[in-house]
Amino acid sequence: MKIQPLGDRVVVERDEGSDKTAGGIVLPDTAKEKPQKGKVLAVGEGRITKDGKRRELQVKVGDSVLFTSYAGDEFKIDGGKKVLLMREDDILAVIEG
Repeated sequence: MKIQPLGDRVVVERDEGSDKTAGGIVLPDTAKEKPQKGKVLAVGEGRITKDGKRRELQVKVGDSVLFTSYAGDEFKIDGGKKVLLMREDDILAVIEG
């Protein structure tokens, strides 16, 4: 299944959380912290401004991004793969390198 976000929305695949603490204790799924970074899988066409023009998004497919902890809605696609659908405003920064 392919997802094409609309407007200023972005599809992000969240990075995997760590299974262990620094001391080596294995964490159950309920205790894992969800990472606030991920990879952009798809972007919408952009936001329509007040003057009726479309403004392109600042992120592009393949970018690694940081986002707010409660950003977006989580969906399952392609046999259980989880992705986040969020607005561009929820993205705080693009990670370079």
